[in-house]
Amino acid sequence: MRRLNLPAAVLAALALGAVAACAPNPIVARDPIPAPGPQDAFACRSRPQVLNSFDTDCEPVRRAPTVVLRAKG
Repeated sequence: MRRLNLPAAVLAALALGAVAACAPNPIVARDPIPAPGPQDAFACRSRPQVLNSFDTDCEPVRRAPTVVLRAKG
């Protein structure tokens, strides 16, 4: 009886592994809110709360223009 159960268990495990390995629709995670661009800037403040949590508020601010200094040498 044990000899019949071992091959049956091996075949069942192989069949289950083949079915579970191929997902019909692969899951692709996408963020619904796009990341801010390089021209966006934010000023954030965080305050500690009880039990290791934080309260954070962020406000959009104007980014200073990029300054390029060139010198002849």
